[in-house]
Amino acid sequence: MLDVERRGPVAIVTLNRPEAMNALSKALRKALFDAMTAVDADPDIAVVILTGAGERAFTAGLDLKELGGDPDAMSAANDQDARSNPVRAVETCRKPVIGAINGVAITGGFELALACDVLIASENARFADTHARVGIMPGWGLSQKLSRLVGLYRAKELSLTGNFLDARTAADWGLVNRVVPAADLLPTALKLAEDMATIPVETLSFYKRLIDDGYARSFGDGLALEHERSSGHNREVTPERVEERRRQVMARGRSQ
Repeated sequence: MLDVERRGPVAIVTLNRPEAMNALSKALRKALFDAMTAVDADPDIAVVILTGAGERAFTAGLDLKELGGDPDAMSAANDQDARSNPVRAVETCRKPVIGAINGVAITGGFELALACDVLIASENARFADTHARVGIMPGWGLSQKLSRLVGLYRAKELSLTGNFLDARTAADWGLVNRVVPAADLLPTALKLAEDMATIPVETLSFYKRLIDDGYARSFGDGLALEHERSSGHNREVTPERVEERRRQVMARGRSQ
């Protein structure tokens, strides 16, 4: 149902229900929470890759068969508990999360993709917000995040039609970082994760939180937040540490 593979400082978390397009059943959502909590607490893991098994789907979102057979299951669409809300589960991880999107990311699956810090899409990736067509409203952040990422008009086009957005257009709109052939998806995500993992994990976590917390505020408040946190952090940095890092940066620059 869910696999976790460790490759050095990188954890690959795979939603593994390909026969159901990796639909987010109650059990899978709980397993995702357990996995993200575990990798967050693991001092040997610096970066996480989140993907789906097979090439048909990253995830098709909430398991509609489960919703149709359980009168209490619909509450999952608005539940903010990380044990049942997969977006919150990903957000519990203080380390960078790279979404490797293979196939469709639909509705709740689209929301889960947007919970990642970076998105790499295969050429067969497609995104769709079908909340309105299913007759429910998003409760995991899509109605607010999407417009901030692609603009108000484009977000309304996607959400008020339920139409699919192909990977190339998603890249053009700034929704994904890059598009690669399906065979290159995981290697590309791994290379990016390994690049990130050369930075100390505490620095990655601090900077990720600084970006996220500032993005949730107005620009002016975000600048004030940056000043406050960076001032406290930078006071602890010694000249010797700066010199050591400077040499590492120069050596890396020569090799790139």
